[in-house]
Amino acid sequence: MSNTKKAIDGGKWITISTVISTVFQFVQVTILARLLDPAVFGVVSVSTLIINFFYIFSNLGFSNSIIYKQENDQKALSTLYFLSLLMGFFIFLIVFFSSPLIIAYYHEPRLDKVIKLASLYFVIIYFGQIYLFLLQKELRFKSIALMEIAGAVVGAVTSISLAYSGFEELSLIYGQLAMHIVRTGLQIVFGLKFFFPSLYFNLGMIKEHIRFGMYNVGDGLLGFIQGNADTIVVGGVLGVKSLGFYTVAAQLAVFPITKLNPIILQVAYPLLAKMKDKDSELRKSYIKILDLISYLNLPLLAGLFITANSVIPLLYGTGWEPTIPLIKIFVFQSFFSSLAHPLYTIAFTKGKPNLLFYLNLVTLIIKIPLLYFFGKYWEVTGIAFAFLTATFIYLVLNFVIAHSLIGHFLKEFLTNLSKPLLFCLMMVGGVFLYQQFVGSEGLLHTLVQIAIGGGIFAVLTLKFKLSLSEIKNFRKSI
Repeated sequence: MSNTKKAIDGGKWITISTVISTVFQFVQVTILARLLDPAVFGVVSVSTLIINFFYIFSNLGFSNSIIYKQENDQKALSTLYFLSLLMGFFIFLIVFFSSPLIIAYYHEPRLDKVIKLASLYFVIIYFGQIYLFLLQKELRFKSIALMEIAGAVVGAVTSISLAYSGFEELSLIYGQLAMHIVRTGLQIVFGLKFFFPSLYFNLGMIKEHIRFGMYNVGDGLLGFIQGNADTIVVGGVLGVKSLGFYTVAAQLAVFPITKLNPIILQVAYPLLAKMKDKDSELRKSYIKILDLISYLNLPLLAGLFITANSVIPLLYGTGWEPTIPLIKIFVFQSFFSSLAHPLYTIAFTKGKPNLLFYLNLVTLIIKIPLLYFFGKYWEVTGIAFAFLTATFIYLVLNFVIAHSLIGHFLKEFLTNLSKPLLFCLMMVGGVFLYQQFVGSEGLLHTLVQIAIGGGIFAVLTLKFKLSLSEIKNFRKSI
């Protein structure tokens, strides 16, 4: 099977796994929002923040370097494997014993058990992580999809069951750990055919991987700070309950890009890595990725924006109304962020991870004062607006870097973007008219709004972008 056919087949499987995982995650959050206080989500988001921070250092960017170098040497892979295990155990100890400092900052005693339990994440995942990288390199996306589905099902069932049993914030942590245990076990099962570790450890063999990874770690560190500075400020200054509202609003608004973009980018990067010396092909692929991301994300985000007042009470019940204005800000931030994501595929393909480091450094320098001034005068809403402004600046700089790597693309991209933007405006207009003249509250009105919005966008897309015959031909080619 050719690489292109592998990518198409992989895209289908990743799509299936994403849809199933999203459904389970969506159901989980909807049920737990009715069982748990917003402060519980704030507490768990702090532990997630800590885990994500230390995860930056734990694998030194080996995932990208293995794919970039197309690494197959068993001795090098064994060294990378044992180095990852050592790093994972070391970080487990740091996170476990850091809970007093975290509690002191957030003034929340419940974080002690949460942080210590969540630290086990680093003991679990590194036994299987290198197998995941190798499966990505070999375009084995069916196996990856099955892992994701199994993990999502087990994690959701565990969290919901324990929440009903009164485990509060610990139910979410146990659910996450159960999910990672299942994924790690399956990564090993599916990946053993490509690598079986031997008792070999030689740092000299992986110098290039480490050099490649250092900028990756630096980029990840800066990206984490500039991507989570708002969450750090909200939780530390305004408390975990405000952080709960902020986190749930952000999670709902970024749901499309966290679920749809990886389908595209996870398949695209290994494929693009095989054409790293062909700028014209990279440029065409980059524009196609941006076009696809626009058509997938824009209608979902526009729909969430116009129906937020109806959807939130239905999903989460009463008490979650403060999330609505935040969601309407985050949908714009989410779209800007979705367009910025594909740069990493180009930067790593061209062997330029340092550019991502500098991009995040500049964005961080801009973002910190924005968070201070906006938050000082408008609190949580101001912080959300600061995040939105910084993300837009990040996108502009992102496109400048993309231009330097692959040449002129902006004119063609903006021409392509004009259609889905216009379609979304018409979709929002149609839903708004329904709300004004018919109604907006209740399950029936919400479903009708979703049907109207989806119908308008689908009809316009089929009329002016992609015909049914083209879709049929594409399915036949697959």
